Amino acid sequence: MAPHTNIDKNKKWTTFTFISPHILRIMNVFRNTNVKVSFRCHSTIGNLIRPPKNHDIPPHNKWGIYQLTYNTCNLSYVGQTSRSLKIRFQEHIRYVRNNNPQLAFAQHILQNQHKYGQMNSIMTLLKPLSSPSMLIPYEQYYVQTLHQEGKLIPEQYPGELNPLFQMAINPHPHTLHEKSSRAITCSPDTTPAYPHLTSNLQQPKVCTISDSQY
Repeated sequence: MAPHTNIDKNKKWTTFTFISPHILRIMNVFRNTNVKVSFRCHSTIGNLIRPPKNHDIPPHNKWGIYQLTYNTCNLSYVGQTSRSLKIRFQEHIRYVRNNNPQLAFAQHILQNQHKYGQMNSIMTLLKPLSSPSMLIPYEQYYVQTLHQEGKLIPEQYPGELNPLFQMAINPHPHTLHEKSSRAITCSPDTTPAYPHLTSNLQQPKVCTISDSQY
């Protein structure tokens, strides 16, 4: 047993975070040596869902994927930003006050005359990020998630669903047909939220959700 123990002690390991034809050729070169190759992916599910280390930073001073919930209809808008959530929220409100429906959040308010609340009550940080390259993938994931749950505003409905996101949202696809889809409609409201903007807008509306089987 001693010779085997000495051989194990003399082994040297090198780690790669991905596999490719080039890595396989490197493995073949060192196949009969004491250098061994292993693989370890840092983008694991555990790393992705692990809480961030910057716990001391107030949520609205962070950046990443956020959710804005309307007090009137309880539907939500999902957005992403590489700046602080506080700055991004001020931009959304500026679009509303300037009667500019360029963004879906402002468009839903202006078309349906919904009310919006204070940042602390309607804005939620869904996913703090440290890499700008992850903004778009995570935004699309949360948009699709809220759409599946029937909580997304119609103005932000995604196009064709991403099958990879769908596997994460619904890990048991055979139960998909047992779930309900939600149809969101807006009916007229009798109390305008912004009377000074109603001259060029449609009649105020209230969104309702109805369930229907797939």
